[in-house]
Amino acid sequence: MRFRMGLLGKKVGMTQAFDSAGTWQALAVVQVGPCVVLDINTPERNGYASIKIGFDEQKPQRTSRPAAGVFAKAGTAPQHVVREVRLSAEELGQFKIGQTLSVAEVFRPGDAVDIIGTSKGKGFQGVIKRHHFSGFRATHGTHEYFRHGGSIGCRLTPGRVFKGMKMPGQMGNRRVSVQNVRVQEVLAEKNLLLLKGAVPGAPGGYVTIKHATKRPLLPFELLTAAPAEGAPATNAA
Repeated sequence: MRFRMGLLGKKVGMTQAFDSAGTWQALAVVQVGPCVVLDINTPERNGYASIKIGFDEQKPQRTSRPAAGVFAKAGTAPQHVVREVRLSAEELGQFKIGQTLSVAEVFRPGDAVDIIGTSKGKGFQGVIKRHHFSGFRATHGTHEYFRHGGSIGCRLTPGRVFKGMKMPGQMGNRRVSVQNVRVQEVLAEKNLLLLKGAVPGAPGGYVTIKHATKRPLLPFELLTAAPAEGAPATNAA
């Protein structure tokens, strides 16, 4: 039986494809897995059910001693990214410590997925770029105020600046979630996932991909394992 699951990956870049009607499609290329099961949390021991997975090997000297113990218990090399995936207690029986999870075991073309990543950092930006303000008119007496944000409050009432006021500040470099992205193709031999749309972050950034929360999870029988129509011949890997 199929259930909602997630894996770790790394953004590779963007490519494009044309379907049978000649319509252009933008595709994001993500390397998903292989991920290693490092630990299994049970409701009896931890109070909730989940599995801890790791992705992308790293040098042992860059691993702390507590983390090295977790990797040694799983019998695997140190992993750069470690995350937990929440499951139900009944689904934990399908996993064991040290097991390797591949992209083809979890995702199929036609799936809807949610993607969690870190957006590109833009640095300190003003209100026009950060909040899409229109700015002031360029003539009729306007000077030194073309790209300002305007009033942020009143002197007596309320006598303060409300929380959440749109003002200049740090833009980007935040945790971002993109929902309901369609899986266009799964390249199992290269551990690649082609997604119809954009993925947050720069190439090389780590992302978490899981089955969409707000879309029904279709059984394997209703999905195809063959390459999607119009899929590109890409060398993004």
